[in-house]
Amino acid sequence: MSIAPNFTPRFDRTALKRTATVHLYLIRHGIAAEPEKYDTDSERPLTKEGERKTRKIAQRLYELEIQFDLILTSPLLRAQQTAQILQTVGLSSQIEESGALAPSGDIGHWLEWYKQWQEIGSRPLALVGHQPDLGNWAETLLWARSQDALILKKSGIIGLILPETGSPVGRGQMFWLTAPKFLLR
Repeated sequence: MSIAPNFTPRFDRTALKRTATVHLYLIRHGIAAEPEKYDTDSERPLTKEGERKTRKIAQRLYELEIQFDLILTSPLLRAQQTAQILQTVGLSSQIEESGALAPSGDIGHWLEWYKQWQEIGSRPLALVGHQPDLGNWAETLLWARSQDALILKKSGIIGLILPETGSPVGRGQMFWLTAPKFLLR
């Protein structure tokens, strides 16, 4: 069997949507100000460089035709600013805050929320939060336990496909893990 000389392999996004259930994007906040300059960690904003890079990455996601029905964000300022940039570029019209996404947040609380999300149907979802939590959550969804192996850089993305029904713990499939430098031009 030979392949025709004009054959170009293509990523079939519609086939992925037909076979997938929930596409979950775990997005780490952009570069933030140094902690010693602020009274509390929750007050740390994105730096100008963090805003610039996050906006470029968000624009690249938009060009890749990625959309979220909802962006769920940590209550910390830098994560909220990251979520707002994603929204401003046109990746979603909705942002909600979740305490489960704060540093050291409990995936169990998010799983309770997710159970209700599943009942509405399978829709793309973005979580904006912090490392090591997002990496650990991805591991839990993939392997049912955290191994501190997945490291998510600032403005990095992990993409998971989660099952349509039941608990997603240990049942996810990773389709994307990228450092921000691969999305910047």
